[in-house]
Amino acid sequence: MPEHWRWLTTAGVAVPLFLAGGASAQPVPLAYVTNEHSGDITVINTANDQVVATIPVGEGRPRGIRVSPDGKTVYVALSDDAPTAEGDDDAIAVIDAATGTVRARLRGGTDPEQFGVSPDGTRLYVANEDAGTASIVDLATGRPIATLTVGIEPEGVALSPDGRWVYVTAETSNTVSVIDTRASRVVANFLVDIRPRDAAFSPNQPRAYVTAEIAGTVSVVDTDRHEVIDVIELEKGEAKPVGVAVSPDGKRVYVANGHADNVSVIDAETHRVIATIPVGERPWGIAVTPDGKRIYTANGVSNDVSVIDATTHTVVATVRAGKGPWGVAIAP
Repeated sequence: MPEHWRWLTTAGVAVPLFLAGGASAQPVPLAYVTNEHSGDITVINTANDQVVATIPVGEGRPRGIRVSPDGKTVYVALSDDAPTAEGDDDAIAVIDAATGTVRARLRGGTDPEQFGVSPDGTRLYVANEDAGTASIVDLATGRPIATLTVGIEPEGVALSPDGRWVYVTAETSNTVSVIDTRASRVVANFLVDIRPRDAAFSPNQPRAYVTAEIAGTVSVVDTDRHEVIDVIELEKGEAKPVGVAVSPDGKRVYVANGHADNVSVIDAETHRVIATIPVGERPWGIAVTPDGKRIYTANGVSNDVSVIDATTHTVVATVRAGKGPWGVAIAP
């Protein structure tokens, strides 16, 4: 076991966190936070909001992060500072969740920003920000199998719950490209508000939500028609929405508002903002625990993670992370 992997101690015996409490215990969901400037991952036990590991990921700036559907693998987008060409540090790091070790670095195209994992765990869909493309990576071979032209400066990537559609947001063209995963091609593009940063699908309705940082809005999308059906205005003139997540029951949408240092809570039925929650400085990434009870934000300037109680809409813990927290993902 690597020295950087921290252990819990129970009755004098060191055991990995996810096994603590005995073989019959339910696994504890872990939150994984990318730290862009310190080049590592902070791992948080969501049961007590304690940091249980710090995982270095090698060269490259870690930003986008996802956990495989089975919870066994953590994928992290790494990029170097090359402006256009794919550099040596451009990669998707593959981390073994059980050991905390990087077991592979996959090529995912130039400047990978964010990406999505197919529900069956067989493919990655990667936004290549500088190239204006999206790469499809076959996880069986570890190689890209297609490169598709999308909007200008693509960033956010979201997959529909059934794995049929991939939405790729492009912050300069103000578009969302729709990838049909059966055909591995772009089948539609539609306009949203200024500087779209991220997207998230509802788990149980034909809806998706797209944040627009400069406009300060969230577009509500009919995913059957790939059309915007409503635009939700957040804190007028203040909100700079970046990350977005939907509760497991589909009833709430949570938006990390970047420079506004807060999170908006949206009622998915009425499309109304029902709460605005102050968090740390510059929240970028946001994620919800599988039970829907907690929301975690990666705060890029205060170098911490805010933990929000989904019932009371209050911050119940602040967890120290590395330098420049960017993305957050929670194991299923």
